[in-house]
Amino acid sequence: MSADHNPANRRAEIDQHIADGNFDRAASALRELWRREASSATASFVSSRLDQLREKLPLSKFKLAILRSFTVEPILPLLRAEAFACGIDLAIHLGDFNTYVQEIVDADSSLYRFAPNAVALAVRSEDVAPDLARGFSDMTPESAQQAAERVVHNYEQWVNSFRAHSQAALILHSLERPMHPSFGVLDSQSETGQSGLTRQINRELRRIASEVRGVYVLDYDALVARYGSAHWHDERKWLMARLPIAADHLLHMAREWMRFIVPLTGRTAKCLVVDLDNTLWGGIIGEDGMAGIKVGAEYPGAAFQALQRAMLDLARRGILLGICSKNNLDDAMEALETHPGMLVRAKDFAAMRINWSDKSQNLREIAQELNIGIDALAFLDDNPFEREQVRAALPEITVIEISANPLEYATAVRDCAAFERLALSAEDQQRTAMYAEQRQRATAEQKFQSKEDFFRYLEQEADLDPVSDLTLARVAQLTQKTNQFNVTTRRYSEAQIAEMAKRADWHIFSIKVRDRFGDHGLVGVAITHDNGQQCEVDTFLLSCRVIGRTVETALLAHIAKSAAERGCQRLIGWFLPTKKNAPARDFYREHGFAPGETNDSGTLWVLDLKSSKLASPEWIKLNVTETATTR
Repeated sequence: MSADHNPANRRAEIDQHIADGNFDRAASALRELWRREASSATASFVSSRLDQLREKLPLSKFKLAILRSFTVEPILPLLRAEAFACGIDLAIHLGDFNTYVQEIVDADSSLYRFAPNAVALAVRSEDVAPDLARGFSDMTPESAQQAAERVVHNYEQWVNSFRAHSQAALILHSLERPMHPSFGVLDSQSETGQSGLTRQINRELRRIASEVRGVYVLDYDALVARYGSAHWHDERKWLMARLPIAADHLLHMAREWMRFIVPLTGRTAKCLVVDLDNTLWGGIIGEDGMAGIKVGAEYPGAAFQALQRAMLDLARRGILLGICSKNNLDDAMEALETHPGMLVRAKDFAAMRINWSDKSQNLREIAQELNIGIDALAFLDDNPFEREQVRAALPEITVIEISANPLEYATAVRDCAAFERLALSAEDQQRTAMYAEQRQRATAEQKFQSKEDFFRYLEQEADLDPVSDLTLARVAQLTQKTNQFNVTTRRYSEAQIAEMAKRADWHIFSIKVRDRFGDHGLVGVAITHDNGQQCEVDTFLLSCRVIGRTVETALLAHIAKSAAERGCQRLIGWFLPTKKNAPARDFYREHGFAPGETNDSGTLWVLDLKSSKLASPEWIKLNVTETATTR
């Protein structure tokens, strides 16, 4: 092992970086250590060094409570280290063993005093449904059905009680089917057997989650099945320490929780950028030619088709696709357009850089073209040297680590938490087409001498609506993932926004935009709070797709007009700078606000509504809906 990859040497290097005050380099090396050696010992080291680094790094703060019926303590250091690798500083509240019901129903419990962002309810079938798990053979079909219904009823009560006390996200573990059903193979012949009733309970959990905002189901049963029930469990540890999960799978449990935590913090990737040779297809197109590259239904080409299916699945959940390849453009495009084994085509990619330039520079250009942050890119390349170069030059990028075996590429992509989404909007499903329309706009803009003439040509029309049941998920999603044009970068869940919408002193606006080239969808959110004769802008954000088209002016002008009509005399708003929201830095100044209070967090801007001349641009047709309802 080289000095660079020797864990002891890397630990010493990290400590030296911390001692020298090179905190970014220390963090990068710490993540690299975790990537190469994700073990309990490494997790302890990561946690200890994170204590020295957390105030020096732009980490997303997140508070997770875990309510449980089994021992999870050995998982927690792994979870914190995995969170740090994703740019998250994770604080954890661990409920006492088997006290989850008391913590949920007691409004004064330590759970609610902790004020979590999310809660995981991790309970075993044997604990929440003991009759079905252990005494099934003594039950009649009727009593077994009644027992299943009682379990569902209990969950409904717990969820409703939790939501009455907290607006945090709630993650319910599904129940695990028995590894050895009481009636053997006979169990599979009926939906009223142990396995069938467990599936019924899990279906009901999904129904409950669909009916209560901010409640999600972690498919624990599928997680166990993925790794094999016999291998997942450790009976000796269960009997001795009430730890049912084998040591080899503790990290898998931590990573499954992260699939929820990452999207809840907005630390997601918006675009997967892939290499071509030996990544998207087998072989080198410039040397092997069209006939020589491997991609098709049979091995070895099937491995590359599996990756392409995974990529198309990502595209259908709103994740853009891009190409960054050192290649001859004509050769690559011929394969993309005409090879019979290809599942993805050129039209599926929102941006392409196929040339002989440095990949880091190409990735910068792709982010700029798509108008997203560098940290919103994920990168997949079979070449370890290219991956290391990108990590070194652009540490913000999610570089997906893969083995030399192409059969594992698709799994690596599917397992990447940065691609997880907890809701899917119409805008997500149409995102690639929207970027094609954006390229048309950019081409058209070059033909005009002034921006005003171009704006008039666009024929922009905006629908400004209060938040409703139909838009709630998208509004929450935008608060969680919009980083560039976002004055405060405050993150809100669906439940939190729904609660605000019920209050007369809070006003939540969404804006949808369309023009002659197509529909941008719901691209902006503003949240304001009235306090006497003063209205404060709590949140103001816009998608990168419409920044600079004066949509922001139309939205702000309506906020000011509405506040004045309610009797407010001042409109105020904080700008809280981050590493990513520089595009919004001068927003308030450019719209006539004067600087007021300044502190370590940012600057408060003030607009006198009586003297303000703020107005919506005449080239935007603004359609305003006055009222909407959320349940």
